[in-house]
Amino acid sequence: MRIRHLMLALIAGTAAAAARASPPEGHLCCNMRTDGSWISDGNYAENGKRVIPYGTPVKATGYGRYRVKVLVDGERQAIGNDYSRDLDNETFARRYIVAEDPRVKAAAWPQKIREAIGNARVTRGMDREQVLMSLGYPMSSENPDLDAATWRFWLSSFDEFQVLFDDGGKVRDIVAGPTTRTRVWMD
Repeated sequence: MRIRHLMLALIAGTAAAAARASPPEGHLCCNMRTDGSWISDGNYAENGKRVIPYGTPVKATGYGRYRVKVLVDGERQAIGNDYSRDLDNETFARRYIVAEDPRVKAAAWPQKIREAIGNARVTRGMDREQVLMSLGYPMSSENPDLDAATWRFWLSSFDEFQVLFDDGGKVRDIVAGPTTRTRVWMD
């Protein structure tokens, strides 16, 4: 009887591990920028990059060294884990590929919030989930605590801005140079 229980536990554990290991399929969690083949977790707004909107159907097809190979609207791309290497590939993939279409949830939010997200910007009153949809995840190497009062982002490797949250977890402002502020803030 004891061997049977051990075998059942082993089978259940193996099945659970196999389910976790299968690459996810669903929707892009957030607006991400691509050069046509590479989507970096840095999400830099560099020349030649276009935004792939949150909610876009995406399917992971496998993993590589610090990357998740994906199909986005039928195009082969890779989501690069360039700055969040404390996350394993599976955790990293499930961060960006979510089962539920985020556009469904966003449809119930105020117009100003939806407009900010649609333009990859932030505005006063957004919550953390809304900021994630708009800008992507902050680099975990620089933002290990997603409950922190400040999140650091970059438009390029030298163009940092910070999103400031109030005690209720809502955006109160950003800290950025004037040019960057006009690119990411919406009054």
